[in-house]
Amino acid sequence: MGKYFGTDGFRGEANENLTADHAYKVGRFLGWYYGELKRRNGDDTPARIIIGKDTRRSSYMFEYTLVGGLVASGADAYLLHVTTTPSVAYVARVDEFDCGIMISASHNPYFDNGIKLINGNGEKMDEETISLVEAYLDGNLEVFGQKWEEIPFAKKEKIGCTVDYVSGRNRYIGYLISLGVYSFRGMKVALDCANGSSWNIAKAVFDALGAKTYVINAKPDGTNINNNAGSTHIGGLQKYVVENGMDVGFAYDGDADRCLCVDEKGNVITGDHILYIYGKYMKERGKLLTNTVVTTVMSNFGLYKAFDELGIDYAKTAVGDKYVYEYMMKNGCRIGGEQSGHIIFSKYASTGDGILTSLKIMEVMMARKKKLSELSEGFTVYPQVLTNVRVTDKKAAQDDADVQAAVKKVTEELGDTGRILVRESGTEPVVRVMVEAESEEICQKYVDMVVNVIKENGYVAG
Repeated sequence: MGKYFGTDGFRGEANENLTADHAYKVGRFLGWYYGELKRRNGDDTPARIIIGKDTRRSSYMFEYTLVGGLVASGADAYLLHVTTTPSVAYVARVDEFDCGIMISASHNPYFDNGIKLINGNGEKMDEETISLVEAYLDGNLEVFGQKWEEIPFAKKEKIGCTVDYVSGRNRYIGYLISLGVYSFRGMKVALDCANGSSWNIAKAVFDALGAKTYVINAKPDGTNINNNAGSTHIGGLQKYVVENGMDVGFAYDGDADRCLCVDEKGNVITGDHILYIYGKYMKERGKLLTNTVVTTVMSNFGLYKAFDELGIDYAKTAVGDKYVYEYMMKNGCRIGGEQSGHIIFSKYASTGDGILTSLKIMEVMMARKKKLSELSEGFTVYPQVLTNVRVTDKKAAQDDADVQAAVKKVTEELGDTGRILVRESGTEPVVRVMVEAESEEICQKYVDMVVNVIKENGYVAG
């Protein structure tokens, strides 16, 4: 992770540690850099950059300042307006844009925001380009063989223009509808749009495919995004599904790149359940290329036990859908994702897509003629205990010989009945100790064993 950009973009509280000035400079750099790349390849046409945003009040401020920077550097800015992160990735790829920008802080509260950068293939931006953006923000840019005190402004007819590109969002909606293999006629589907990006997209897709669609949290006002709504506050959808006799419910986050589900009984279907259900469905039809489902180290131990029963292989990456996608591309895998609901279907998308995920779960339900609760049978979620320990030096604490010995002892005692995971937080001075086992008591016992060693060896802060 860089100074400003983490695994999911440049994120912070609006006008606190992510300001309008930051956005202007990001626009200035991207507009100039992609135009300069084209010019050096003999193409004198302006860079074309696609922009989407979520429903936060500050998203308009960041959109306008990004556009100001882009056109001042000679790029043409195409506006999708309020839309989802996966739609920006889709349009960037299909319409051959130089890059894409999504203004969103995903599942964070409304007062946060973020700038996510997407390359021309619809993938998260490469680290090399992000490091150049950061260098420009810090005033020490060195690229194309020279140092730049400042990058040039476009002049006269070279100044960029702004293009209303809502048609791109509409084509993305059409693309999602085209992926509907079965009619959803007769199905009662509830959607929780988190008062975010999916509010004007998801219902249109389900209606077009014949579902009786019921929507909650689809009245954004700039400050209610993710507020007791969506995939991070799924209790409201659970209640709605049960009380109204829905066949299934789907909850998205603020920018709709994740999806969690609720079955007809009101049970939460996590990203791990989705990987199990769709991975099994793919294997049954001979579609699971490499016979591998890609997970992160935070997937539940029960998922791996279930895959073992089915004869499905699995990979474990670092936490972050970026790392899941990188592994999938390198190894030719078709499905991967996170417990949080970031699910990537690489045949259809280059990023997690919440609405696509819900369509794929509907496909399995319709194809197998089963309720969602029946499809999740065979996957037993193991109890989990996670303790966050604030430490003075997280690397030293994790690498300590006594801590490592305690972790090894727990691993040996658990055998194939559970697992322990000790990892550093990417954003805080915290070491996370997590155990999954057959009972919560066993989990707590082994978590305490390791946490006590960390404390005894003097690493705990304050």
